[in-house]
Amino acid sequence: MRHRADLAFRVLALATLVLALVTLVALVMDVLADGAGRLDWQFLTSLASRRAEDAGIYHALAGSIWVIVLTAALALPLGVAAAVYLEEYGTNSRLARFIEINIANLAAVPSIIYGLLGLGLFVRAMGMGRSVMAGAATLALLALPVVILSTREALRTVPKSIREGSYALGATKWQTIWHQVLPMAFPGILTGLILSLSRAIGETAPLITIGALTYVPFAPDGVWSPFTVLPIQIFNWVSRPQAAFKENAAAGILVLMALLLAMNASAVFLRDRFQRQGRS
Repeated sequence: MRHRADLAFRVLALATLVLALVTLVALVMDVLADGAGRLDWQFLTSLASRRAEDAGIYHALAGSIWVIVLTAALALPLGVAAAVYLEEYGTNSRLARFIEINIANLAAVPSIIYGLLGLGLFVRAMGMGRSVMAGAATLALLALPVVILSTREALRTVPKSIREGSYALGATKWQTIWHQVLPMAFPGILTGLILSLSRAIGETAPLITIGALTYVPFAPDGVWSPFTVLPIQIFNWVSRPQAAFKENAAAGILVLMALLLAMNASAVFLRDRFQRQGRS
C-alpha cells in the first residue's frame, strides 16, 4: 500500500510539473508572438510617449534597476544581521522569539499592506516622498522574511566542526562568524537574496500605493527621483484601448523576463563559484 501511495504521489507531482511547464511555454509563446516584433533598440532606449509607436521602456527599465539594487543593498545587511543574531547569539532569548514571531507575520502579509506601510512610514513620516528610496525601502521590507529565513538555513548547513576548529585556534565568536561561517554560508544567502528580489521585481501594488507614477517621461537620476518600474509601465500599457499599446506591453514583459533571467543566471554563476572556492 505504501509503495502504491508513493507511486501515486510521484505521478501526481510529475503531472503537475508537466502541466506547469506546458502552461509556461504557452504563455511565453503568446507573449513572443505579440511583442517580439516590437522589441528593438529604439524600444529599449526611448522614453515614455502617448504615441504607441514612439513609446519605449528605458525609463521603466532604469527605474527597476535602481529600485532592485537599492532593495538588495537594504535587505541583505539587515536580513543577514537578523539571521546571524537568531542563529548564533539570540538562542531562546525573548528578543529572538519576538523577532521570529514578527518574521512569520511578515511572511504572511499581502504585498498591498507593505505598500500602505511604506506610504505611512517612508513617504509621509520619514519624508522620502515618491522617490526611488521610498520604493526600495518598501520592497526591502517585502524581501526581508525570505532573506532572513534562507540565511538561517544556510548558517545551519555550516558544520559545527568549523566553528569548534576556529575557537580552538583562538578566534573569537565574531571572528569565527565573519571569517568562517558567513563565507561558507554565502551561496545559500545569495540564493535567498535572488529569490526575494525575483519576487520584488514583479511587484506592482506596493509601489503604486506609495505613489510610483504610471507615466514618467524621464529616467531616475538619483535615489530621490520620482520613478516607475517595468510592471507598472506594463500595467499602464495594458490598460490602454489601442492594440499597439498591447504590443508594447508584451515587449515589456519580454524585457522583464530577460532581466529576471539575467538576475537568476548571475546568482547561479556566483553561487557555483563560491561553492568551488569553499571546497578548495
